[in-house]
Amino acid sequence: MTLPRLLNKDARRLFLDRHGLSGRPSGTGRGADLAQVIDDLGFVQVDSINTVARAHHMILHSRRQSYRQPHLDPIVTRDRAAFEHWTHDASIISMQFFPHWRHKMDRSAEKIRSQWKNWRRDGFEAKFDAVLSQIADHGPCCSADVGADEKRSSGGWWDWHPSKTALEYLWRKGDLSVCHRKGFRKYYDLTERVIPPEHLNARTDLEDTIDWACRSAMDRLGFATSTEIANFWDLTTKAEAKTWCADRLKDGSLIECEVAAADGNIKASLIRPATLDTLQDLPAAPSQVRIMSPFDPALRDRQRAERLFGFDYRIEVFVPQAKRKYGYYVFPVMEGDRLIGRIDMKCDRKSEVMTIKAFWPEARVKITPARLKRLTSALERTARLAKSKNIAFAKDWLRG
Repeated sequence: MTLPRLLNKDARRLFLDRHGLSGRPSGTGRGADLAQVIDDLGFVQVDSINTVARAHHMILHSRRQSYRQPHLDPIVTRDRAAFEHWTHDASIISMQFFPHWRHKMDRSAEKIRSQWKNWRRDGFEAKFDAVLSQIADHGPCCSADVGADEKRSSGGWWDWHPSKTALEYLWRKGDLSVCHRKGFRKYYDLTERVIPPEHLNARTDLEDTIDWACRSAMDRLGFATSTEIANFWDLTTKAEAKTWCADRLKDGSLIECEVAAADGNIKASLIRPATLDTLQDLPAAPSQVRIMSPFDPALRDRQRAERLFGFDYRIEVFVPQAKRKYGYYVFPVMEGDRLIGRIDMKCDRKSEVMTIKAFWPEARVKITPARLKRLTSALERTARLAKSKNIAFAKDWLRG
């Protein structure tokens, strides 16, 4: 039997549409509109790197150019339309999905506890009751507020004092929730004081959560392997996702297909039959240039992005000189349904200047005057997001 095949152009168009990148980035970028963006994406990765703006702000700005950094906090801390927990990494997640995260919290608790006995300092388990009692009696706290008598260290992010480890563990386990942040510092409170009752008290069976996680991952991916489905939320095991896919193949709600990569190679995948009927109706991505976060949900699966867009997607650039000993991130640049290059830029908060250090176009991408104008407009929008009043271009910033 001949399997249906998605041409590369159709696969890219479907993929971008499911990730909120096929329409123009218009909308208010705040309130209910912003909450809907988060719902549609499912989650937005949170990252501490602030070279230009933090990852979550850049992800949301790429879909709503009117979005500004203060718009997110009310969604999480006032409206409680989203909560912060873990997918493949720390993320802001639509609040309606909280009941499904109960299973992740239960599953990961013992695994993390065992791992952290080897990775962290000794004694964090003995701090659980003290940390919970302090928060119950005195309200939200951060890692600086606990373990006052414990030795702090500058040995790295993994060298937490025991009470900080206890805070993080109790958050991952679900006893505590992140109630707000100051700067980038997390503040924790008892989960029952953070999560709205209708979500806090709701429960799902594990089987229902597996079904929801796989269905909703397929909704957001368009086409996927069982491993890609499992990896999307990181709520199910690969074996559970594989079984779910096998059952859906039997009942016909999923079918096998072939997806053409940018280099012409073919990847076996799964798709809903109804999705094939929508391919001709999908909108073309706008020609507008967007500066993307390296942690954008459309790009975090590096292998999938490389197959679809046909480039060697390296966001880390390592330089042997001491001042950049550990490397640094560059930002993907998208135009329409193509990734056209990577850009190295940095904001100086004191001078309010965003400096463009280098732009490397991808192979076969020509920097025409029209494209350069679109790129400059994108940089201006990013500078506004980052609260930079001016843009400075380094000498010979345009490479290739």
